[in-house]
Amino acid sequence: MEKNIHTFIACDHAYEDSSIVLFGAPFDSTTSYRPGTRFASSAIRNESFGLETYSPYLNRDLTEIQVYDGGDLELPFGSPQQALEDIETYTKKVLRDGKLPLMIGGEHLVTLGAVRAVSAAYPDLHILHFDAHADLRDEYLGVMLSHATVMHRCWELVGNGRIFQFGIRSGDKSEFVWGAEHVSTCKFTFDTLEETIQELKDKPIYVTVDLDVLDPSVFPGTGTPEAGGVSFEELRRAIELIGKHCNVVAADMNELSPIYDQSGASTAVACKILREMLLSLHK
Repeated sequence: MEKNIHTFIACDHAYEDSSIVLFGAPFDSTTSYRPGTRFASSAIRNESFGLETYSPYLNRDLTEIQVYDGGDLELPFGSPQQALEDIETYTKKVLRDGKLPLMIGGEHLVTLGAVRAVSAAYPDLHILHFDAHADLRDEYLGVMLSHATVMHRCWELVGNGRIFQFGIRSGDKSEFVWGAEHVSTCKFTFDTLEETIQELKDKPIYVTVDLDVLDPSVFPGTGTPEAGGVSFEELRRAIELIGKHCNVVAADMNELSPIYDQSGASTAVACKILREMLLSLHK
């Protein structure tokens, strides 16, 4: 009898043969509103088998590429510091082995662990950030490590002019004031994405997708829904453009909280976005 391995659809290749390594970071201990993103990676894997491996958008099939699904990291819920260290360690190994890490969160704080590893490997790293929220607070309720501070912590690693945000429509006023001097923010839309891609096409890129960038009518299953978001097609097209024109060295997708959408539609959306990311980023 063969062992039953829980993987995303068609992502069951051997580690040695794969160019992309998929892994889950089921952590949500700093969530400020509704918890539940720790269940995202498991739900995505389960529901992925209701999805076709073929993408008619890209005319590519998951069965034609090599992806290793390494399962979920076992993260300590009581320690953001240790969770981030574990994510950083795993990401470093994947990078050392010449593979592209693609992480499923989890709350958005998990991005910091991966960016720590990737920025050490690529000192000229730039970040493309898709989100409803700026996530640029220096602290939240006196805490430095939070899903609300993650991009400020990433800025401390990469510096000014290296973070490009899209779809942002929520945040404290101080975040927008501070961000105007340190990051590039395209509020509400993706209007400046193509221009940014041309500017960064020779740079190493980290892509982080907070799924609440989508409008809640498309994606209600998230911890902090914000009205006024983009459509599925706008996000899918953005991922396709980035994959076609950018040197993406690592990526993540986070903030699905499946328990808040009993219809399962949000998980289905997340599955499809992940399929498009895998196919777009595979070289």
